[in-house]
Amino acid sequence: MHMDAMDPTRAFVKDVKRLVIKFGTAVVTRSDGRLALGRLGALCEQIKELNSQGYQVIVVTSGAVGLGRQRLRYRSLLNSSFADLQKPQAELDGKACAAVGQNNLMALYDTLFSQLDVTSAQLLVTDNDFRDEAFRNQLTQTVDSLLALRVIPIFNENDAVSTRKAPYEDSSGIFWDNDSLAGLLALQLKADLLVLLSDVDGLYSGPPSDPRSKLIHTYLEKGHQGQITFGDKSRVGRGGMTAKVKSAVYSSQAGIPVVITSGYATGSILKVLNGERIGTLFHRDAYKWVQVKEVGAREMAVAARESSRRLQAMSSQDRKKILLDIANALETNEELIKIENDADVEAAQLAGYEKSLVSRLVLKPGKISSLANSIRVLANMEEPIGHVLKRTEVADGLILEKMSCPLGVLLIVFESRPDALVQIASLAIRSGNGLLLKGGKEAKRSNAILHKVITEAIPDSVGKKLIGLVTSREEIPNLLKLDDVIDLVIPRGSNKLVSQIKDSTKIPVLGHADGICHVYVDKSANMDTAKHIVLDAKVDYPAACNAMETLLVHKDLVQTGGLNQLIVELRNEGVTLYGGPRASALLNLPEAHSFHHEYNSMACTVEIVDDVHSAIDHIHRHGSAHTDCIIAEDLEVAEVFLRQVDSAAVFHNASTRFCDGARFGLGAEVGISTSRIHARGPVGVEGLLTTRWILRGNGQVVNGDKGVTYTHKELTLQP
Repeated sequence: MHMDAMDPTRAFVKDVKRLVIKFGTAVVTRSDGRLALGRLGALCEQIKELNSQGYQVIVVTSGAVGLGRQRLRYRSLLNSSFADLQKPQAELDGKACAAVGQNNLMALYDTLFSQLDVTSAQLLVTDNDFRDEAFRNQLTQTVDSLLALRVIPIFNENDAVSTRKAPYEDSSGIFWDNDSLAGLLALQLKADLLVLLSDVDGLYSGPPSDPRSKLIHTYLEKGHQGQITFGDKSRVGRGGMTAKVKSAVYSSQAGIPVVITSGYATGSILKVLNGERIGTLFHRDAYKWVQVKEVGAREMAVAARESSRRLQAMSSQDRKKILLDIANALETNEELIKIENDADVEAAQLAGYEKSLVSRLVLKPGKISSLANSIRVLANMEEPIGHVLKRTEVADGLILEKMSCPLGVLLIVFESRPDALVQIASLAIRSGNGLLLKGGKEAKRSNAILHKVITEAIPDSVGKKLIGLVTSREEIPNLLKLDDVIDLVIPRGSNKLVSQIKDSTKIPVLGHADGICHVYVDKSANMDTAKHIVLDAKVDYPAACNAMETLLVHKDLVQTGGLNQLIVELRNEGVTLYGGPRASALLNLPEAHSFHHEYNSMACTVEIVDDVHSAIDHIHRHGSAHTDCIIAEDLEVAEVFLRQVDSAAVFHNASTRFCDGARFGLGAEVGISTSRIHARGPVGVEGLLTTRWILRGNGQVVNGDKGVTYTHKELTLQP
């Protein structure tokens, strides 16, 4: 091999002696399902060249099922009458297709290699074979013997007798497609290199058909994982690029370099062994060769502000179109988002995270559609930017306007809940703000794909840097020091996270540390209504910040049996109950260690109070000023509660779960604020706006106020 043109990152090929090459179905066959004889012949010629130079080459091939299906369909067509052809054609058995196709496929390899004076051998394996250590040892010995004789071993999964449900449906086991089989064999047979041949030139930053996508020459897990949009699965096989990348990452981490490259290009295998920079390289030392420039949070904040100014300069209709494009992009990429979210959930479960966190991490069925619809509602709301709130004639010919405008750059720090990223990003765009997002590591993949889908829908005239996802090593304390470039911090997560942020920054913080929501059941309550509301407030979504954490019950309901009815209903739903001093003594409940406690699970505290005033006093002493509810038929009592409870949201005969931006008609929310400055309760677009003053004159000067007659007359707002 000639090494003078070798790329420095491919120097490892000098030490390659044994390699595994995988031919995918899309490489072996044409688009019509027939064998690609010319392409296959050219690949066999390259293997012959490597064989003659002393390389030990192992081939993993696909294509048997597709070839068998094409042969059997042709045979069925020859034996069918015209009447038979008018009937619906039964789907051919995949196992039978595999048996027929494998015979034909190996006959072709034998013919091609025989013409090149090379001997090949067939080895068929199943997933179950690899569970047997004796089998693995024998397999290694057999392959070693074949390679010593310069025979080319050709592997394929024995689909005809595999215990999988169907050749292209079951993705379980030790290996699940021929890409993973190739990786497994490379490890078992101690290969020095794995080459995965595809129908494209390598791994791209997006779908290869997209002209904006760029070929990635060296894959870096930190820089590229979650930042790549894969195209569809293989045209005819089980895998596709997603499967190849998964196999490549697994093998490279185990110490075997991997190159994904085109099986269509001339001499691609030889070029890889010549050290040329083709395809995409996966190598465990790649991070040493390629320097990834981490964009700092400060630079991201400055870029977000610049992009937000371009966004504000757009017409209202153009800003609306961005949101509608994002909604469509989310629905288009729903399956891809689900794959990444499932991976996060699985990792969180394996890591032993709390159930409440895992619950918030899951994007449940229908969630993406719900988020997309919320964005459309937001897009169709009244334009919030540049809205004139007040007009005043300061003096003759001097008109002052108070106008709504964006805050600037927002920093959202959130744990779990990848749906929060979508809501916050859409609200930032609607309100014209720049945005920095710092998500938790437990939602890393979900956040990355959601961020990618959203920013790709933002036009270049605004810039994708409008929304920055902070994935660098910068931790939260460093971000909170950027009070000169960040205008508002909104924490979404545990009370510990929120409290730490509030104590650690000069930047204004909008949010709440606790969601200790109360439901007070008055003696005048309709008990059927009470049962429905109490159950919904606790059981509908226990991990939510607006779920009921404390049930307060009027003392008279002890005698009437109302309290007992509520206790039975909650226990039937599986809610664990703790009592305050009065309730625990009366009902034999374990005593709650504190009234100021947020369970975020199927548990709550129960306490008995004397009347509505006692309930209000309890809420003020132990609550978090989030959302509190009274269930009562006595309207005077209800009005006392509504007027005197000092919380962000106070309800009468309605579940606390209604305290939500979407349910309030805000389109979405960045969070719920319990502070008393700027915004309170569910915070939508209005909470992300501030005001500025526009003064229009015709040459007026102050001059010590000598020549100005102030009128300060309020003017009507122009429609």
